[in-house]
Amino acid sequence: MTKRVTILTIVLGGAILVGAVIVVVARSENGSGSGSTAKQGERTATASLTAPAAAAVWPWPRAARDKAIIWAVGDGADGGVNGAKVAGLIARARPDRLLYLGDVYDTGSAAEFATHYAPSFGRLAKRTAPTPGNHEWPRRETGYRPYWRSFLAANPPGYYGFKLAGWELLSLNSEAPHGRASAQLRWLNRRLRGRGTCRLAFWHRPRYSAGTHGDQVDVEPFWDALEGHARVVVNGHDHNMQRLRPTRGMVGLIAGAGGHSLYPLNRRYRRLAFANDAAYGALRLELTPGRAAYTFVSASGRTLDAGRVRCRRA
Repeated sequence: MTKRVTILTIVLGGAILVGAVIVVVARSENGSGSGSTAKQGERTATASLTAPAAAAVWPWPRAARDKAIIWAVGDGADGGVNGAKVAGLIARARPDRLLYLGDVYDTGSAAEFATHYAPSFGRLAKRTAPTPGNHEWPRRETGYRPYWRSFLAANPPGYYGFKLAGWELLSLNSEAPHGRASAQLRWLNRRLRGRGTCRLAFWHRPRYSAGTHGDQVDVEPFWDALEGHARVVVNGHDHNMQRLRPTRGMVGLIAGAGGHSLYPLNRRYRRLAFANDAAYGALRLELTPGRAAYTFVSASGRTLDAGRVRCRRA
């Protein structure tokens, strides 16, 4: 169904912060499995004002214009004690946003969202910007979407963007179609037309990783599109913490030590700058216009690695 959107005071060109409300225009796709084998989705929406549109209102609380504290973690929602500890660390920090990087174990069913995700990371659901993992995406119609729909005015978009503290954050979907000709890539390329590099993209499966899963070559189109337009990429999937050397102008940060077991690292991996496969923990990000400071923090509160990245403002 085609609808024309009438603009009053809000421009639907992406995610716009208006007071305490984020308006998101995104394209939602369905796919089975992950990578290049995923099938084309059934529901689409674009940022065009005259194209088929599906606008979702995510009622995040207000954040300061010039500073935001964000935590990112994935692979922790299994109902166990380790995930609860990581979630407690983040909750005590009272972040402006939590980027949940995917995976609700074991299959992302409605029951598992209720018993594994909600009691731990779900405490921050109203502050969370999720991206789906490979465990929950196959059952998205009965688990992922109903859970997040309870916090939205509509179905959660499969991918979307929003702005915070001088940065544009892009939640991409490695489990939905993402080839060069996919609807998701067309949407992403439109979002990247603006100037500057103050963008942070996050999705589940990393392009580069020293972990057990290794490099996920199928998400290369994301990196191709983001090159020259973004400075930070955040992923989960491998159950450890990694900082990768800058690749094509972007720093890769992997925060998959959320609580569901730990995966060993190949410390001879040539892109690896920091690695920890012995502690559960999460990634803290402090965003300010033109800069992002990152800190990997263990569940016990110990700083494991820290640094900062500068970006070119639009």
